[in-house]
Amino acid sequence: MDFFLFQIFPYIAIAVFALGSILRFDRDPYSWRSKSSQLLRKKQLIIGSVLFHLGILTILAGHAVGLLTPISVFDALGVSHGFKQILAMSAGGIAGVFCLVGLLMLLHRRLFDERIRATSSFSDISVLVLLLAQLLLGLYTITVSMHHLDGHEMVKFMEWAQHIATFRGGAHEYLVDVAMVFKLHITLGMFILFVWPFTRLVHVFSAPFGFVFRPYQVVRKREV
Repeated sequence: MDFFLFQIFPYIAIAVFALGSILRFDRDPYSWRSKSSQLLRKKQLIIGSVLFHLGILTILAGHAVGLLTPISVFDALGVSHGFKQILAMSAGGIAGVFCLVGLLMLLHRRLFDERIRATSSFSDISVLVLLLAQLLLGLYTITVSMHHLDGHEMVKFMEWAQHIATFRGGAHEYLVDVAMVFKLHITLGMFILFVWPFTRLVHVFSAPFGFVFRPYQVVRKREV
């Protein structure tokens, strides 16, 4: 089971994530949207959305840098494994709380506002539930990590992620003896990646980053 979940399934999830997203954009581009409910009810949306996106983007960036940066780079910079783990726990914990508050607000709107609930699909609600479960597992891993602050466990996850990213075998061996909550967290993360193309999460690829750098719009008064 460890071999399938942590050596084979990641590649299945990545393949479905990539190919599924391309096919959806090609075959059903009009479904490529966030399905915002702002027009139905603005209350809670702005605060909840800002907190959620701020938290989740920080968490994703932290995971990417923390897991995929070669260990030799941290060693060369003089960053100990213990310090790196404490930093990850602190920053991840703060971002996780922000994300949790925002996500609960968004989920509350989706479930308890009659108009929003009526226009929500099973996918709209289930993806929020999946993200909530993943976030709670991630926050719980912090309490487990507090029992081994030397960073040894963190190195295992880095080795696993870098073995997967570089298509090397034996990646699953690094996770054989880690706590079950970490295994559940990683497995659910891969599952979310697997279902990504079939949910509203695809709107991430259409984030209007260019809007921040666009030139000013010049508006002139029309002369009569």
